[in-house]
Parts: sequence; structure tokens; C-alpha cells
Amino acid sequence: MSVFKELLDDLSGALSGLVADGVLPAEADLTRAGIEPPRDPSHGDAATNAAMVLSKPAGMKPRDLAEKIADKLLASPRIASVDIAGPGFINLRLKDSVWQDEMRTILKAGTAYGGTDIGKGQKVNVEYVSANPTGPLHIGHARGTVIGDALASLLAKAGFDVAREYYINDAGTQVDTLGRSSYLRYREALGEDIGEIPEGLYPGEYLKAVGEALKQEHGDKLLALSEEEWLPITRKAAIDGMMDLIKADLAALGVHHDVFTSERALVEAGKVDEVLTVLEGRELIYTGVLEPPKGKKPEDWEPRPQRLFKATQYGDDVDRPLKKSDGSWTYFASDIANHLDKYQRGFTQQIDIWGADHGGYVKRMKAAVKAVTAEKADLDVKLCQIVRLMDKGEPVKMSKRSGSFVTLRDLVDAVGKDVVRFFLLTRKNDAQMDFDLTAVTEQSRDNPVFYVHYAHARCHSVMKMAVEAFPGVDFSDQAVAGADLSVLSEEGELALMRLLAEWPRTVEAAALSHEPHRLAYYLYDLAASFHALWTKGREDTLLRFVVPGDESRTMARMALVGAVRTVIASGLDVFGVEPRAELH
Repeated sequence: MSVFKELLDDLSGALSGLVADGVLPAEADLTRAGIEPPRDPSHGDAATNAAMVLSKPAGMKPRDLAEKIADKLLASPRIASVDIAGPGFINLRLKDSVWQDEMRTILKAGTAYGGTDIGKGQKVNVEYVSANPTGPLHIGHARGTVIGDALASLLAKAGFDVAREYYINDAGTQVDTLGRSSYLRYREALGEDIGEIPEGLYPGEYLKAVGEALKQEHGDKLLALSEEEWLPITRKAAIDGMMDLIKADLAALGVHHDVFTSERALVEAGKVDEVLTVLEGRELIYTGVLEPPKGKKPEDWEPRPQRLFKATQYGDDVDRPLKKSDGSWTYFASDIANHLDKYQRGFTQQIDIWGADHGGYVKRMKAAVKAVTAEKADLDVKLCQIVRLMDKGEPVKMSKRSGSFVTLRDLVDAVGKDVVRFFLLTRKNDAQMDFDLTAVTEQSRDNPVFYVHYAHARCHSVMKMAVEAFPGVDFSDQAVAGADLSVLSEEGELALMRLLAEWPRTVEAAALSHEPHRLAYYLYDLAASFHALWTKGREDTLLRFVVPGDESRTMARMALVGAVRTVIASGLDVFGVEPRAELH
């Protein structure tokens, strides 16, 4: 249990005591009272709004109620002092032993520290990447891939039962085009000079492997077939080949999905028909004519009756068609089937990671999920802004095995998966981002990837120094956790311990808001605090982590260093980044 959870228990106990005393009515909603670190650290270690939110049911002025709450809180063995500020805010200062004991907790828990049970095992589906299987992943997929993967790990650390899912869009016209493109490469593999790739087909050389595979399996037999006969064969071979390629690219980035759902399989299993049945059963389908699109009207647009979903009843701007003019399903209908299928698999919490260009699709999809699940499921969509690839401030072009774009594998090969993963998590998903190949590998404070890695490596370096200074002394985490930590009383040490103790709260808040970038901010602040304390030791020998001749103080400070190393490793683990013991 974290420090702030313990404080919340103290507050609950104090408020329950006031209920027993008749100061607060039994029906008062005590859960409205919370405990948070104050915005200004000079105000104390924690603050509560309890008196402000409970003064009305108590029939008292907030400050008068605050005094009674303060009296109860002072009975806690953790609280050193209580101060009432302004109209009734209660600021708390904790005993140094609280932070010192938390260091022992961190060292004993290891990288599991920060994990919570707030998710209570609730099932959550995180769908990310889901790129069309028409070629290798490109840099435009990188950000959503990393954010989705880190978010899944974050939710798991917070106690949710998480499934990582990839939705394969293999039922549209683009995969027919892929099949035709692969047939062309098949003919090339048989020795035919195919010349320039015709417009409308995929030109990437990655399809040569598919053509060769078709040749190995079928010889020249496909040449005698009609398109109607060979297209299903080449399409399946191409989709399988592209998914193998995509999975290999994802593996290079350290990403592995639990579930791959095929759009075509959903259609063939009647899942899209089921959507229509469900929505009709809830009287959410009707035949109507849509208003013309805003702006310039397409030349081929004409008003015609369509089967429409009442999306506006669930917050969308307009009602939406489920079938095209040729009678085939719209992409929207298939996407509803995908999310209904997730719900039927037990996922009432669903998270999709999309590119920013899908922003106009969010309202209709959220409306559909509410409608098709009778408002029992909730969809959260995270839109990821594009990443511009730069080098020393200039746009960069890299090798293009695709023939038309920079691949994800190019990026990973250039700087390594850990750099890609960490850096793409240093901004909120909807913020613009430049990925500068030079900047992300520079060894400076301005590079958060290096700065956090350096803090972790420095922890290892300091521990080696301790071992060298005190031969034969056990500086393992287990040993230093049992040291006398009361000597950790310098303000810089206490500030660092307070920050370490905030890790569980940070994990919880980031998980509930679905914002893994918060962890990157925290890790940077933790690294900065640690580096600052190390710098003070250069100026004052008594503040050094390793104090020659003072084994007990060095043991205590190694506990602090070990806690920093552990929390950084815990955060990097969520990010799928390998902590470094040394930098080269």
C-alpha cells in the first residue's frame, strides 16, 4: 500500500470518528474527501479538501470542521503536524520515518513497486496498430504502436486484465488491389518482364517475396485461371505474407499482440448481419435520405434512400449509412461488428489507438458502441498526431524498401527500439512531435531518453563505488533495506524520497486517464532530482552517496540509490525499454 493510500485510510478513519461523535451525519458521502500532494511543496507533504466538501452536510463553517478533522488526524503515527490554510484546506506534514520506510518497501517490492489493484481484474481491450495489410509498417504507424503497447502494459500494472488486439482490415477493395499486385509479381517470378507497375497497383518491392512464394507453391498453374479464380489465392497469400512482415516489424520494436481479428472472418461469420439485427431490434435503423456533404458536393452524389443508423441519438452529428449503393457493407458496419465482437468476448472497456486523420470517425464509432451494447460498453479513442522525421532540424529521407515511404524498421535500425519507444512516449498522443535522429541519441539533459538512462546507469556506478570503498560489505537491496535509514534527513534526500513515493499514484492516475506519457514526465523529474543530489555531493563531501569511513551512512544512501534505480526500472518496464547498467 502506498503512502497516499495509507493517508487516505487515516483520513477515512478520522471522518468515521467524526460520524461516531455526531459531528458528521451518517449519510454524509465521505468518499468525496481526497488526499493529494499540495501544488506548492512548501505547504506540506499532503493536503485534503475534506472540510471544504463536507462542511455543508456537517452544517459547519469549513474552517471549524477542519479543526475537528485536524485533531483526529494528529492521532495517526504517520503525521507530524497539521496546518489549516485559507477557508479550510488541511495541509499535512509527515514524519521523516514515513519516507524512510517507503524506501524499504520499494527495495523489497523491486520493479513490482507501483503496481496497484485499482483495475480489480476488469477486462480491457486495447486495439492498436491495425494497419491495412498492404505493406510494411511505416513511420506514421510508430507512435500509435508504441502508445498502445505502453498503455496496455500500464493498465496491466494497475490491475486490469488486458488484451492487446490487432484488427486486420482484410475485407475491402484495398486487399483485392493487393491480390492483383501480387499476381503481377507472381508473373515476374515466373520470368515475365512486367515493366512499370500499372497505376493503381502497389509498387513496393516487398511483394516480390509473395510472388516468389506463389511460384513455389503453384508453379505456373495460376496463369491458366481466370481472375475470379486466382484472385482469392493471391489475395490470401499476400495478406498472410504482409501480416508476417508486419509481425516481424512489430517484434523488432518489442510489440506482440494477443489477438489478431480478421474483418473478413467477421463478415463471413455473419457478425455484420448481427449488427443490423441488434440495431433493428432496438429500433435504431430506418430508411432515409442523408443531407448532402458539407462544402463542395461530389459530382456523383445523389439523394437516395439508405438504411441508416440513428447515430445522432448517441451523440453523433448525423445518422450514418451501413450499406453502400451496391449493397455491400460500409467500413463503418464492419467496424461496429468488430467492437460488438469484443463486447461479446467480455470487454466492456475498449480502447482504440488511431491516427489523427481518423478524428472525424470518433463520434460515430463511440455512438455505435453505446448503441450496439445497450450502453454497457465504453469506447475511448486516442488520436495520435503525425511524427515528422528530422535530422539536425532538417527533414530526412531514408531507404525506402516500400518504394513510397519510410518504414518503421528503418527507424528502429537507425536508433534502436528502446530510443524509439521512450522518445515517442515523451509527449501526449495528440501533441505534434518531431523525431530528430541526432537529438534522440545526444548525451545531454535535453534528451529525455539519455537523461533517464543515465540516472539508472549512475545508480549502478555509485553502487560499484560503495563496494570498492567498503570491501566485503553487502550492499544488496535486501541488506541496505535493513540499514538505519534515519540518517536520510537532508532536505535533498527527503525531497527525492517524497518523489519516489509518488510513483504508485502516478501509475494509477496515468492508467485511469489512459495517458502513458505521464510516466515519461515523472521519470524525467525523478532523474533530474537524483542528478541534482549527486551534484550536491561534488560540492559537499558530506552529501556524497559514498562517504569514506562512514559505513552506516553509506548503507542508508545506497538504500536511496537502490530505490531510485528500482523505480526507474519499473517505469522503463512499462515502456518496454531495457534499463541500462552503463552507457557507451
